[in-house]
Amino acid sequence: MSVEIAVQAPPAVPHSAILGLGVYRPSRVVTNDELAESLDSSDEWIRTRSGIRSRRLCTESETLVEMSLGSARQAIESSGIDPQQIDCVLLATMSSPLVTPATAPLLATELGLPGVAALDVVNACAGFCSTVGMASDMIRAGTAEYVLVIGAERLSDMVDWTDRTNAFLFGDGAGAAVIGPSETVGIGPVVWGSDGSHWDMLGQNKSMGAFMDEVKELGSAAQRPIFKMDGPALFRWTLGALEQVCQEALKRAGVTVDDLDAFIPHQANGRITEMLARQLKLPAGCTVAYDIVEQGNTSAASVPLAMEGLLRTGAAKPGDIALLIGFGAGLVYAAQVVRLPGVPR
Repeated sequence: MSVEIAVQAPPAVPHSAILGLGVYRPSRVVTNDELAESLDSSDEWIRTRSGIRSRRLCTESETLVEMSLGSARQAIESSGIDPQQIDCVLLATMSSPLVTPATAPLLATELGLPGVAALDVVNACAGFCSTVGMASDMIRAGTAEYVLVIGAERLSDMVDWTDRTNAFLFGDGAGAAVIGPSETVGIGPVVWGSDGSHWDMLGQNKSMGAFMDEVKELGSAAQRPIFKMDGPALFRWTLGALEQVCQEALKRAGVTVDDLDAFIPHQANGRITEMLARQLKLPAGCTVAYDIVEQGNTSAASVPLAMEGLLRTGAAKPGDIALLIGFGAGLVYAAQVVRLPGVPR
């Protein structure tokens, strides 16, 4: 005679929200004029094509780990929770110096959180929005109580600084958020996906396997993989595909474009942000994030950095309704509607 065993599930939580936000902006500011010297370019040429005036780049001591820890500690403090309540750490990055081990377990230990779940998520510029969606679902399902989400990139290690087609775009930085339970809706359903038919539009110029072969042959003379991209094709894909993704995120959250207080897209290019805002027909009172002007494209870090920028300057305020969207290599995308958290302490 068999005995039926009931499988227990953790209690579900109805809603989730961003409870705290933190950022790390590297200390070194590199202007277009400084960069143009090695690119046979000019400040005007760069600003016209990207909207960028300057970018933050890491000094030698500002590692991916140090930036991640700096933003994470600020986010935890801003959330007001006991750090020991965090039971999962998600690091969104594509610039970790190692394929394995993952960086997230090291971060968890450095933060005094031994034993918690910790993993890296490699989803390019959609990484932060993807992990916010994952964290929200984990909390609502009862898998975790509080999740620390970090988007961090040291892209300066992956750029050919003599390549005038894309070197001026990229910067370094980190942004983190504590996601936790809420009595009201703070994070809408994530709308995410991929389009692998354009897989080769943006990526590295060589595989890690090829790089390791070069290390064996050339030693320290081997060159780490660097970015390659088809800029015009990426621009066309972005403007052809992402409006529908944004509209679906609004629909699933039960809001309209007229309800938005802020639009915070991945800071890929100032022209892309401008065109997306125009396609969406944002209301006059909706603030659009242009953090790229002084920060550059920081991939998985760009959305939290841009969010913090709006809150710090007062262009947006806690409780505002914001549409987030990240998109990038893969090609991948993720979007959701959120209530903005308080200003980082």
